[in-house]
Amino acid sequence: MVQLAPQWTMDVERGPGWLFVRLHGPDDGDAEGVDLADMLWSLMERHFAQRMILELDDVPLLRSSLIGNLVRLHKRIATHQGMLRICGLSNQQQEVLRACRIDGCIPQYASRTDAVMGTRHPIKPR
Repeated sequence: MVQLAPQWTMDVERGPGWLFVRLHGPDDGDAEGVDLADMLWSLMERHFAQRMILELDDVPLLRSSLIGNLVRLHKRIATHQGMLRICGLSNQQQEVLRACRIDGCIPQYASRTDAVMGTRHPIKPR
């Protein structure tokens, strides 16, 4: 576990072609004054990664400061021909992104496996 900022930590794993980051945030989800976008971008540079899956299962709330960081990170990665996918959002967190009208901006998936495969819905047998 790596300390990002006060009350913000992350677990980092490398996979084939992906950097997996599981964020752990405070109960109130406050990221005010914390530049998570720059910290995560620096992490990608250190790992020479162009694709990141950000797992948000352990972030209880999506506050505007965190959403702003996610949007900035996504734009920065995209301008460098990279890819950011997020997973592990609760229904409430998905509603927050819909209310902010950015639910289509950053690809969202139910799990890490779905994010790697790029599948948004479970595959049903024929």
